[in-house]
Amino acid sequence: MSKIGTKLSIKEKLGYGLGDTASHFVWDMVGFWILIFYTDTFGISAAAAGTIMLIARFWDMISDPIMGIISDRTKTRWGKFRPYILWMALPYSILAILTFTTPDFEYTGKIIWAGTTYFLLMTVFTAINLPYSSLGAVMTADSYERAGLNSYRFIFAFAGQLIVSGTALTLAKFFGNGNDAKGYQITLVLFSVISFILFMITFSSTKERVLPPNEQQKDLKEDLKNLFKNRPWVILFFVGIISFIMFAVQNLSIAYYFKYYVGKAESVQLFNVIGTIALIVAIPFSKGLAQRFGKKNVFLASSLISGLFFMLLYIPGEKDIISIYVLNILAKMSYAPAVPLLWTMLADTADYSEWKSGRRATGLVFSAATFAQKAGWGIGGALAGWLLVLFNFVPNVEQTPTAITGIKLMISVIPGILYMTCAIFLFFYTIDKQTCEVMQHDLEKRREE
Repeated sequence: MSKIGTKLSIKEKLGYGLGDTASHFVWDMVGFWILIFYTDTFGISAAAAGTIMLIARFWDMISDPIMGIISDRTKTRWGKFRPYILWMALPYSILAILTFTTPDFEYTGKIIWAGTTYFLLMTVFTAINLPYSSLGAVMTADSYERAGLNSYRFIFAFAGQLIVSGTALTLAKFFGNGNDAKGYQITLVLFSVISFILFMITFSSTKERVLPPNEQQKDLKEDLKNLFKNRPWVILFFVGIISFIMFAVQNLSIAYYFKYYVGKAESVQLFNVIGTIALIVAIPFSKGLAQRFGKKNVFLASSLISGLFFMLLYIPGEKDIISIYVLNILAKMSYAPAVPLLWTMLADTADYSEWKSGRRATGLVFSAATFAQKAGWGIGGALAGWLLVLFNFVPNVEQTPTAITGIKLMISVIPGILYMTCAIFLFFYTIDKQTCEVMQHDLEKRREE
């Protein structure tokens, strides 16, 4: 049997990384295009769309920790977390298609359809993505090997984002041939099939190694108590929510920025592609920077520097395309090293809980990540929709100066300030490089005994 602190093979890292490619084929359709799909294609208001995203978050407050609890208590021949990748890949793909399907209903029926499909898609996203994220924490006990694994994960994640953000509108236009609704639906069929295949590769190529202590008894009350006493986990919980609010507001606004401010709607794809390439290029530096300066310090610096570059995006005029692209590249490259570190640091908090209390609840710890991810997208999506209303946005017409100013703020100053706020929370994060080494040594000793 392989050691839990073992170095992972390239094959296993690649297989794990493809799972996030699979996830992003659907997730980025929601993250980049769902708001403008709802307003400009399906025909519901920005306020209604934003409210749907927010209401779904109240269910996530329940479903995410429940899924964490369930996965922690799952026992199969495949492990605790891997089986959910097998079981949920098909429902995830089907619901993605339905979410981007536009039945010919009256306005109220459209709201109900959009709300129901979005609600169910987010529920299944929890059921597959939380176990997938937790899986990365139990494939090896080596903290920096996890950082390397998560670098693979997010290189492949952003490869999926590259494809979705760079081709979705073109594919929808091609498949729709003048019918945007049909084009979106067929595009989702294509992406969903690819997603399912990639999830199956992830399931078949990974292995769980880190198990809870043998003597650990099921005790939900104790697990929850330890979770909220875990100060590093609480800090990362809020950092995650703020980060994903920032991502949602900016990503959902970029399509409006190019369509109504720059005046070249399809140029948003090239903008997204170049930004994603910048992320992919910079992510491999994450592990080396973390080993040299510590994960906390790298994350803190990333939030301040990239937040500043995001804010500067407000300045360029609509014709100054070069400045828009350069600032986006600089923002994404300075933000990239922090991307895998959030998930690596969450795995560290699972170790921290086991180190302090003698109990391990990896799924429950990672429920914070999926909740933060969806809460951030929900709050950010609602905020984006409501801000469009506040700034007097009207779909498919020439926008007023007030609306244009608002759209510019939504892709620059607002997300920049939000991300820089993460540095305040990270200042109080207490798991440093030395603590990681002590935890790893002590936990390996306990497991050997």
